[in-house]
Amino acid sequence: MTKIAVVQRPPVLLNRAASIEAAITSLQEAASAGAQLVVYPEAYLPGYPTWVWRLRPGGDMALSGELHARLRENSVDLAAGDLDPFCKAVARAGVTVVMGLNERDGQFSGTTLFNTIVVIGPDGAILNRHRKLMPTNPERMVWGMGDASGLRVVDTPLGRLGGLICWENYMPLSRYALYAQDIEIFVAPTWDAGDSWIATMQHIAKEGGCWVIGTATAMQGSDVPADFPERDTLFKDDEWVNDGDAVVVRPMGGIVAGPHRREKSILYADIDIEAARRARRSLDVAGHYSRPDLFEFSVDRRPLPPVRFD
Repeated sequence: MTKIAVVQRPPVLLNRAASIEAAITSLQEAASAGAQLVVYPEAYLPGYPTWVWRLRPGGDMALSGELHARLRENSVDLAAGDLDPFCKAVARAGVTVVMGLNERDGQFSGTTLFNTIVVIGPDGAILNRHRKLMPTNPERMVWGMGDASGLRVVDTPLGRLGGLICWENYMPLSRYALYAQDIEIFVAPTWDAGDSWIATMQHIAKEGGCWVIGTATAMQGSDVPADFPERDTLFKDDEWVNDGDAVVVRPMGGIVAGPHRREKSILYADIDIEAARRARRSLDVAGHYSRPDLFEFSVDRRPLPPVRFD
């Protein structure tokens, strides 16, 4: 059995350094409790841009611009080493981590941001970077579209691990691309919550014959920092901005932990990787239950930069 930890505590919104410190505190707590895998929510560093669902398109442009500037300044440039303090903490803890972040690609553009998850190995090295393929509705005012270069399942000490972000999990071909790579642990960082989302996690566990871990950020208006622009206009202290609903689902769909609703804490569960291997004996959608003689599917994993210099 492997112990895992699912963090749904709020970050310090729009503050990368403070959010990394908060992540390290949770990481240390989870590692001390014996967790070998620690999962954080979508866009945890430095927080999900929940204001895009509250501001009027075209009507709140000045505030939208100010918030985007703050988000850009506090996003993570991997090449510049912005995530290094956290990666070093991961190495000290000796665990595997999935971290959601707002990523700024300093190589090509200092303005366009991506909704990204990274898998960090127990030595602190980044094993994979996946950028969300399709931001949802007003998210497209914040994030660009990712390519399939990170649509990968990687080997970890726990098993073969991959993931999709939020409503990417409703993209059947994206899911299938991971199933076809012998995925055993399917991680779904999200901003979604509620019964329909939990049902989706159960469906994926049944369909893919894999362990599924889902989590959003449990956050109230009171968790929004005092220096957030127009804070009291956008948020009420006692409202739940997101319920969290961290959940762990076994292969074939049974819930083993959670949903962790409106709890700013860490959800723990024990998982058995062998259960994923056994689950696909009857239903292996990318193996004996597929029909490659009838259906053809290919994935273009080439990185798609905006320009190539010869």
